[in-house]
This record gives sequence, structure tokens and C-alpha cells, in this order.
Amino acid sequence: MSLTLAKVFDPFVKERPICVMARGVLENLFNPERIDGLFERTAKVQYTRALVFSSVVDLMGQVVLGVQPSIHAAYQAQAEKLGVSDQAVYDKLNHVELGVSAELVRDSARQAAAVIRALRAPLPPLLKGYRTRILDGNHLSATEHRIEELRGTWASPLPGKILVVLDPECMVASDVFPCEDGHAQ
Repeated sequence: MSLTLAKVFDPFVKERPICVMARGVLENLFNPERIDGLFERTAKVQYTRALVFSSVVDLMGQVVLGVQPSIHAAYQAQAEKLGVSDQAVYDKLNHVELGVSAELVRDSARQAAAVIRALRAPLPPLLKGYRTRILDGNHLSATEHRIEELRGTWASPLPGKILVVLDPECMVASDVFPCEDGHAQ
């Protein structure tokens, strides 16, 4: 780090080290090159033309973390940088393969758990001597009432099921098993 940059960051590191660490962890966790590499390795049908997968993950992250109220708002804030239409963003989102989504969760969990363990911050095991996991699921039916935020749009949740595996020591979702056809199970 350059001397000038060190002068800028030193007060933050001294006064708010957790904030600096959290930012560093999140930047590493959502590193665009790593996420695009994950997409290239995992995607079977979908491909990259003009819109890279990491851009879609970034847009989703802005919504999930409350920076933007919707995908459309996140897109509008970066439309010029992205260089694609909003329809291209929605098409990419609508066609993300289940395997890509599941691998993104697994990869993020591995990265986060490694940091938690390096900081020696995992919670005590639920059952001493055993590696426990918590399995939970959800079912979205086609007739399920839409949340208020989606009532003004044509978009609606599609029927499907998902099982999520929680690592209670690190408190991360370590695996997911999505199924887009909830009737097939």
C-alpha cells in the first residue's frame, strides 16, 4: 500500500476495524473475476455475451443489502456502465441455471466459513463431537399471494421448492437444493 493510501486508510483501520474487515471480506466474497469464473465452470446452457454474471450478482446484492429498492432501480443507477438493456438483465436473471445458483451459495459459504474459522469465531457445536447441519425448505405455489412490493408488477414468483442446509457453527447457508418445478417432487 502506498504511503498516501495508508494515510487515508489508517484512521478507518484504527477507529472502525470491523467495518474495514467486513468490506474487505465482502469485496473478496463477491470478487467479479471469481464469480464469472464460477459461472463459466458451472453453467451448462447459459453463456456470456455482453452481460457478465458478476454484474447480475452485483445488482442482486444491491437489492438484498437494501442499497437499491429493486433490480430496475439498481440497473438504472448503472445502466451506462452495464451497456445492456434492462430486458437483457431480466433475461439473464430469468435464465440463471439452478446449478449456477446452488454453486454460488456453496462457494460463498466456503469463503465466509474460512474467514469465520480464521477469526476463531464459530459458535460452539450444537451437539459436542458431531458435525450438525440444519435442513429447512420452502415451497412457492403458483397461487401463493404475492408480497406487497410485487403486486404492482407483472413479475410473480414461479412455483418451486428449495431445501437449504445451514451450518449452525458458522451460521452460513452451506448448500441449497432448488427445484424449479415444485410439482415434480
